[in-house]
Amino acid sequence: MTTLRSPDEVIRALPDWQGATRTKLDGGLTNQTWLLEKDGNKAVLKIDAEPRRAPYNDRLAEAEVQTAAAKAGLAGQVIFADRQVYLTEFVDGAAWDPADLDKESRIEQLASALRRLHSLPKSGRSFDARGAAKLYVQDIENPDKKLIATCLKIIKKVRLPNYLCCCHNDLVANNIIAAPDLKFLDWEYACDNNPLFDLATIVEHHEVGEAHARALLDAYFDGSGESWYEQLVEQQQLYLALLWLWLASRPDSSNKAVKLLGERVATSCS
Repeated sequence: MTTLRSPDEVIRALPDWQGATRTKLDGGLTNQTWLLEKDGNKAVLKIDAEPRRAPYNDRLAEAEVQTAAAKAGLAGQVIFADRQVYLTEFVDGAAWDPADLDKESRIEQLASALRRLHSLPKSGRSFDARGAAKLYVQDIENPDKKLIATCLKIIKKVRLPNYLCCCHNDLVANNIIAAPDLKFLDWEYACDNNPLFDLATIVEHHEVGEAHARALLDAYFDGSGESWYEQLVEQQQLYLALLWLWLASRPDSSNKAVKLLGERVATSCS
């Protein structure tokens, strides 16, 4: 069993950051996150309790995708990565609010950034919705078998297309930063997928209305979004099913949040 390394131990192995001040940030269940500051420079340090496993990328695979994104101006630089440590440039900017998704100028800006994202080199790893779903189901306590069956049916129905491209796969508003050009945070799920999944994540996670969803499609497809709307809806259902399974599998999720999201699944995917 591996142990969580202390930030002091990690920083001692990073000569350029020795002596940095650090501030603890909100992290995950199995890692700690710190903001480091030294000589006017800032970086985000993530320390994992154990090496990352599916459905996450391992840290080295994540670094490869984020490095390509950084070269395209879509992410902060990766400073250091190993199997349990991830140090990246701090992206100084304002995280988007869901209300930004209702603004025409922001929709155009987002569509442009998404096209650049989907033009990055492919990772060589394909999105495995079924594999992720299986892992989530294993961790659900007191499972709602009917709702799980509904989610699994949706996930099994949706197949990857032939035109895979590099996708972020976790594009919620908090991961979209205006700096002032758009940059994306948290590349831990990034791999090759249907590009519409990124659009669907944005639309479904924040319950964006149909008019603005169609506007995003039009902006992304340069005015030709109408023919893609049904496929967007299918990807929204896929995202929603995965989101509910993920939320239900987390021990820190509230019963209320799981129930409310389950009602959305039942309504949207019936």
